Amino acid sequence: MLDKRKFYINGKWVDPSTKNDLDVINPSDETVCAVVSLGSQADTDAAVSAAKAALPSWATSTKAERIELLERLYYIYERRMDDMAEAISMEMGAPIDFSKAAQATSGTSAIKEFTKQLKKFEFEEPLEGSNDQLLYEPKGVCALITPWNWPISQVALKVIPAIAAGCTMVLKPSELAPLDSMIFAEMLDEAGCPAGVFNLVNGDGAGVGSQLTSHPDIDMISFTGSTRAGSLISHNAADDFKRVALELGGKGANIIFADADDKAVKRGVRHCFNNTGQSCNAPTRMLVERSVYDQAVQIAKETANSTNVDVASKQGKHLGPLVSKVQFDKVQNLIQAGIDEDAKLVVGGTGKPEGLETGYFVKPTIFADVNNQMTIARTEIFGPVLSIIPFDTEEEAIEIANDTPYGLTNYIQTQDPEKAKRVSKKLLSGIIEVNGKSTADGAPFGGYKHSGIGRENGAFGLKEFIEVKVVSDWS
Repeated sequence: MLDKRKFYINGKWVDPSTKNDLDVINPSDETVCAVVSLGSQADTDAAVSAAKAALPSWATSTKAERIELLERLYYIYERRMDDMAEAISMEMGAPIDFSKAAQATSGTSAIKEFTKQLKKFEFEEPLEGSNDQLLYEPKGVCALITPWNWPISQVALKVIPAIAAGCTMVLKPSELAPLDSMIFAEMLDEAGCPAGVFNLVNGDGAGVGSQLTSHPDIDMISFTGSTRAGSLISHNAADDFKRVALELGGKGANIIFADADDKAVKRGVRHCFNNTGQSCNAPTRMLVERSVYDQAVQIAKETANSTNVDVASKQGKHLGPLVSKVQFDKVQNLIQAGIDEDAKLVVGGTGKPEGLETGYFVKPTIFADVNNQMTIARTEIFGPVLSIIPFDTEEEAIEIANDTPYGLTNYIQTQDPEKAKRVSKKLLSGIIEVNGKSTADGAPFGGYKHSGIGRENGAFGLKEFIEVKVVSDWS
């Protein structure tokens, strides 16, 4: 068992002010893999104070200094990639091969992308057609609160642009998956990040999370997590007008038209099940044109039946466990709700897969003949559960897709480019993926409606941490 009770504050690993231990559970076998501390108000205050004290110096650092720090960090991260992958696999259940290929590498991808954006970003420029000058300055001391499902990805998508912009920060990672963030803190320390620029305090949402979001010396909050928590954070931040960036939930629709390619359904099922369904942009509602509906349901069933589930430490392509007992129980209850509301259970269902009685494992589950008012069609399940819904016309597909509080990512499968463009313009979401093609490196990530405020990644993600000042009569 790992002892990770210390916090990283003002460039040093320090003991918590009070003893409040929390076990980190390996979801594959339900054993304690590490122990961390939950921070108190004193720990939060110390971290914020360190970030505030470091701000004047880091905010006026040169672009070259920031680039050099990020480049050193990149090479350290590359060297410790296996450490990162193993920590993520152990703490949140990502199968080790998937953790190495996707989870851990998302950190270096973010460092590389934001370093590229920083190199071409100009912090001063004239306002066109005037003698005014635009100055782009850091927003200040930032509270960064990150989730467990793509842990280092979300940490890097916040920490790296904050550093690049000249901000200082306090990171509170998920208490369910804090180990990757502590490795990341070790990397930043080795890279020579100036004391106080980056600070880490572990804790839960009700404790350190609330302390940070209501702290008078925090200027900006960047949060990724549930829509419910995002609403609470917005209320906390409102009294003193903190800037808030929120990346929240989703209930993506995957619209499969009759002219889709022959791999569209299988691709959609696998994408839904990716990361054991624990992704906010998962295409969890598959909308299928009625003329190919029965065939699609059969392909989906075959794909689910060929999907293996196993422990995270085992090599190969399979689904791991859900992250926690709480998440397991939630998904079980929602699967039961689908059964109770008379959706057709095609494959899967409640209970654990055979031979995996220990660990938070879920059967890959598919429901057919779902209508969009059912609980499973309206709730972000965050497990390997797919709802298949028939439609008759293009207009009906768009109406069903948009009939949700969320608006993160929608998907279109058609070989008609004009149809894809036409439908894309009518879907209410921040991201549209067509025919299984992912968006480019540096593309903005974020959503409409209850899916959040602001964008992460690339130039858009850097600008979230930038304040704009205009000065007249510059010359």
